[in-house]
Amino acid sequence: MDHYLDNQIGELRKKSSKLLRTFSKAEQQAAKFVVTMPEEFQKEFFHLVDQVNLSLMEDEDNFYGYFLFQMSKEIRYDISSPTAVNFKDAGYVIYFNPLIFLKLKVGQMQSSIKHEILHILSLHFIRARKLKSSYHSLAIDMAMDIVVNEYLDQLPPYATTLERVNKTYSLDLRPYQPFEYYVEQLHTAIPAPETEKTEPAESRESGNPVRTEYEVGKTHDIWEEADTIDEKTLLGFTEKVVKLSEKGNLPTHVKALIDLMENCEDELPWDLYLRRLMGTVESNPKKTITRKNRRQPERLDLRGQLKSHKANIAVALDISGSISDEEFKQALKEVLGIVKNYNHEITLIECDNEIRRVYPVTSLKDLRDRLHKKGGTKFNPVFEYANHNKVNLLVYFTDGKGEDKLITIPRGYHVLWVISGRGEGLSLKKPYGAVKKLSPVEVRDNHILDTGDVTSGGFSMNNQEKII
Repeated sequence: MDHYLDNQIGELRKKSSKLLRTFSKAEQQAAKFVVTMPEEFQKEFFHLVDQVNLSLMEDEDNFYGYFLFQMSKEIRYDISSPTAVNFKDAGYVIYFNPLIFLKLKVGQMQSSIKHEILHILSLHFIRARKLKSSYHSLAIDMAMDIVVNEYLDQLPPYATTLERVNKTYSLDLRPYQPFEYYVEQLHTAIPAPETEKTEPAESRESGNPVRTEYEVGKTHDIWEEADTIDEKTLLGFTEKVVKLSEKGNLPTHVKALIDLMENCEDELPWDLYLRRLMGTVESNPKKTITRKNRRQPERLDLRGQLKSHKANIAVALDISGSISDEEFKQALKEVLGIVKNYNHEITLIECDNEIRRVYPVTSLKDLRDRLHKKGGTKFNPVFEYANHNKVNLLVYFTDGKGEDKLITIPRGYHVLWVISGRGEGLSLKKPYGAVKKLSPVEVRDNHILDTGDVTSGGFSMNNQEKII
């Protein structure tokens, strides 16, 4: 069948090139120019797409074929990739640019279609929207493509892969990490496109709408045209399409993404929420003789201030609750991984109805054997400590059972409550911060953490096909 498709691709490739040459250069460069191919060509092209779809349905990864079968299909010559996906008119639409798509081999065509479906399963429509105001679009686009391409073979040579990005930008990004991890790293390492820096999106000219080559950073621009729809509705619709596509054994990473989607609530998991908070944490001021005092610039005897960029992070552990050693070690490992790119100090506070021990932590090796106390839980002592020790961020791990009202109100710092996987919720009526759930991990009798057995909260691709 591949030989038949190869011949069909070759014929269509010649026809598309010949037809495009019938339009003058002036026409192609006109702002309003739209390619209109003969109806016969479009029929032949979609027949090819149907044949590729059939090959997917016959493959062991037939989930993708059944998913594609439920999507509308359209031709667009203004997209900068072989395929693109969007949510329009109450359904998913996959677009094809024949001028780029027909340059691919059959296996690459299949991977291009799988690529778009993996964006849907990874909830990238929702997650990219949340990060759009904080990170430049190139970092977001490349991060999404890195994540989905990790699970695809037979990619075109220009595909955005982890290996290519690491080599091009001299980075050392780890494989199978959350989308948000790659966004944060790429946003710092790669400058934003000049047009994005200097022009608002609505003022940019589209230029030549006919795209004949792949262009990184433009592959998801079409999402701006998506129908306005709330996250719950979009998630519910996606789950229905997924159910209709499950006709056999699923690839491990696809099954993991589906399980994650079914258990997903609209808000970010605790670890991804912490990443977002770290970008807003205030730095501690540092005195300097090289800058005048802003309040009294005429006073040369007063020193100005520079930000030292040192975040003072307090991590409180409720030792009276049901958080296991394994659960907390994995959570602390996540915290350390998130804050490592910031100049920070972490102070661990062991507490129950009072603070039992306070000590600094720079790595998991610093974590001491937990004190075992029989006291109840009171949140107030930790907030008293935080208010008097210039804390920038308090992350409180607890089973949630404590007072229903805080006497000491947090002043000048962010609060993130992380409730044990076995906890039912937070007893406080007003938490003064975000409340997130910690996914439970297996409790082991020997209290030795085995990362191969750990399942952490969040969208981490560690929970997919491979554990690293």
